[in-house]
Amino acid sequence: MPLQPLALDKKALTDIAAEYGLGKLGPSSGAIPLWGNKRYLLDVSKTCYELQVRSLEDEFDLRRELELLSFLEKHAFPSPRPVADRRGRHFLEREGHYLVLYRLANGKMPTPAALNIKAVNSLGRAIGQLHIVGRGYKKAIDNRFGFERIFEAYAAVRRRIPPYFKKIIRTMDEETEYLGNYLETKLPKGIIHGTVHCYGLLARGDDVVSIGDFDAACRGKYVFDLATAVNAACFVDGTYVLERFESMMAGYESLRTLSLAEWDSFPNELRFAALRFAVTRLCEFFDGEPDETARINDDFREYLDRLRVLRREKEGGMEGLLMAMATGYDYRKYQRVKGGEFEGDEEGVPVEELDEPLDDDEDVDDLPDDEDEVLDD
Repeated sequence: MPLQPLALDKKALTDIAAEYGLGKLGPSSGAIPLWGNKRYLLDVSKTCYELQVRSLEDEFDLRRELELLSFLEKHAFPSPRPVADRRGRHFLEREGHYLVLYRLANGKMPTPAALNIKAVNSLGRAIGQLHIVGRGYKKAIDNRFGFERIFEAYAAVRRRIPPYFKKIIRTMDEETEYLGNYLETKLPKGIIHGTVHCYGLLARGDDVVSIGDFDAACRGKYVFDLATAVNAACFVDGTYVLERFESMMAGYESLRTLSLAEWDSFPNELRFAALRFAVTRLCEFFDGEPDETARINDDFREYLDRLRVLRREKEGGMEGLLMAMATGYDYRKYQRVKGGEFEGDEEGVPVEELDEPLDDDEDVDDLPDDEDEVLDD
C-alpha cells in the first residue's frame, strides 16, 4: 500500500517551527502552490524558510545532499542553507516521512520571462562558480539521471502512455535512439547541479541570489548543467532567445571557458536535457500526487515543446542558437586561458586544465485534438 501524503496544517507548522526555535510564523506561511504536500513556506520575522517533506527511502540521497550544501555554504555559494533543530538534527521523522528545513535567501522565484538579461548573466556566472568550487568536493556522487537511466525510465513509462498519442511516442522514441548513438561521454566532468529550473531559483533585481533543489546534484558533464540552465532560462514563449543564451554563456565563461569539444556537444546536450525532463515528468505524472498534476503537466508540455524545437520539427530560434554555438569557441581567448592570462585555481595553472580526468563510464507544435490533453486525464 503506497504511503499517504503528509499534509501539514497551520498548527503542525507552528509546532515544527518551535522545534527549530524559529519563533512566531507570519501569515504567509503554508503550503507552496503547485507542490502539493511536499513543500511549505515558513515566514518568520522577515526570514523565509522552506520545509520539504521527503520519503524515508531518500535517506541516503538526503544525507548526501545536506553534506554538499554544507560544503557549498562554507565556500559562500548562493544556495539554500540547511537548518538544524534545537537538538542538532538536520531532518525530523514524521509519519513515515522526513522533514528538512532550509533557510532561503531574500528573493522571489522568477518565471523565465521575468528574468532580465543581467539576471540570466548572473545565473550563468553562478553555475560557473558551482563548477569551480565543486572541484574541492571529493566525495563521489553517482549520476542518477545519466542517459542509461533515463532510457530505462522511458522504456518503463512508455508502456503506460495511451497508444493513441502516436506523435508524442514517435518523437520520444526517435530521440532516445538518436541520443544513444550521438551523446559524447568524454567531456570535462565535476560536481553539477543536474536540474537547474526556475522553480529552484530565487532572484532579486538583476541577480540570481540562490540556486536550490540540489537533490539531483552529482558528478557529471559541466556542459549538461549549462544545457539544463539554457532550457530553463533562455526559452520564452516557445522560442530560444539568442540574447539570453549569449548573456548566460558570457557569465559562465567569465569563470570557466568551454572547450571546443563542449561547444560541439552543446546541441545534443540541450536535446538530452529536454528529453530528461520530459521523461521524468511523465514518470511523476503516473506515480505522483494528484495535487501536483498541474505543475507536472505544464512541465511536460514545455519540455516536449523544447525538444520539438531542438529537433527542428518546429520554429523556435534554433538556427540562431546553432550559429552561436558554432562560433562560440574563441580560439584566441582559449589560448590566453591556456597561457595563464586568465585566473586559474592555482598560480600559472589555467582553469580548464584542472578538470578531472575523463572516464568512459561516467558520465508544441500544437498537438492534434486527441493529444492536446495528453496529461490532463
